[in-house]
Amino acid sequence: MTLDGTNTYVVGRDPAVVIDPGPADRGHVDAVRREAEERGGIGAVLVTHSHSDHAEGIEMLGLEPTTLGDGAEAHGLRALATPGHATDHVCFLRDGACFAGDLILGEGSTIVPPEAQDGSLADYMDSLRKLQALEIELIYPGHGPVITDPAAKIAEYIAHREEREARLVAALESGERSRLALLDRVWDDVPAELRPAAAYAMQAHLEKLVAEGRLREQELSE
Repeated sequence: MTLDGTNTYVVGRDPAVVIDPGPADRGHVDAVRREAEERGGIGAVLVTHSHSDHAEGIEMLGLEPTTLGDGAEAHGLRALATPGHATDHVCFLRDGACFAGDLILGEGSTIVPPEAQDGSLADYMDSLRKLQALEIELIYPGHGPVITDPAAKIAEYIAHREEREARLVAALESGERSRLALLDRVWDDVPAELRPAAAYAMQAHLEKLVAEGRLREQELSE
């Protein structure tokens, strides 16, 4: 689910900033430390969000993370609050570049968890549109390759969720209320091994519709 693993970025120099130290993997953390030492050491550690695959390596670095609120700046980086994948998710902006964490991936689509797992699809869509309004030249994602056409990728992400929601709404309007049947109809393109993740995603969509007053939770059945 993390593609080729978590991307850690060492930005700037004298000193450098480490963005998302990654998991508690000794080889990975040592490589990050070596790169930072060649850039004058580590001046700050920033995390896009607190999920373990992004933040666990902080302890191995022996440093405390720097917390930046929405709009705050440090070491030439500005924080942009982008909740949805997690309530504490932020992106970091610098010179036309966006370090996007799990808001946008270099390949495929990111998971937006339901509320019980700290996610919100409504917040996630707002975060995508917030990023869409900015002039960004490159996106450095938390997983996967660098995105060289941010506008196209963000539009693709928004369209993907809107299309899925439209299909879900159509199924609901036809009278379907079984979660299993909704999953079969709306996520019919998902391989069997990814159905648990699809059910996870569907719950986030359903919660968004409930919050918007377009569906009542008690109408749904298993």
